[in-house]
Amino acid sequence: MEVKLCNDKREREMYENFAELYAIIRATEKLEKAYIRDTISPSDYETNCQKLIAHFKTLSSTLKDTIPSIERFADTYKMDCPAAINRLVVSGVPATVEHRAAAAVSSTTSAAIVAECVQNFITAMDSLKLNMVAVDQVHPLLSDLSTSLNKLTILPPDFEGKMKMKEWISRLSKMGAADELTEQQSRQLHFDLESSYNSFMAALPNAGT
Repeated sequence: MEVKLCNDKREREMYENFAELYAIIRATEKLEKAYIRDTISPSDYETNCQKLIAHFKTLSSTLKDTIPSIERFADTYKMDCPAAINRLVVSGVPATVEHRAAAAVSSTTSAAIVAECVQNFITAMDSLKLNMVAVDQVHPLLSDLSTSLNKLTILPPDFEGKMKMKEWISRLSKMGAADELTEQQSRQLHFDLESSYNSFMAALPNAGT
């Protein structure tokens, strides 16, 4: 007796699409594992992964009414392909692209924080030169500087600038808002700021090159 798997052309196409989707998910899982194990070059991985993602997007769009959930499809056929589901459904881009994007964001963020630190150093030193020595004038500037320095992960916790700003902020917190730094205190703070600034610039990657 002949057993019919498909009743018509449309149903046959549906099962063919199911088979192709199954193959794409399996192939992506295998590719992800190869990349993790370093048995494929990043360029080959990226080329193949982009092709699989493109095929997947086209096919899943075609099947969106039949298969509303790719995760459920994988569960139904007991595929156990978490890396593929993450790459195809969650991420949508090759891991190599993700890593480059993360590095670019990190680099851009760090550059912005460095610029912020430099600006805060200069503002604090210039304010002292302009004789802005009242506690309610100095404290916010040092607080901003301390905050920006703490954002920069390339600086160690015991970085000179961090420690000195913490000491000065603590000292100012014990004074009244209208109190003013003495000439000696002002000179010492300016010296500490300048010394910390020089240490900060020397601590940056590729400084002086």
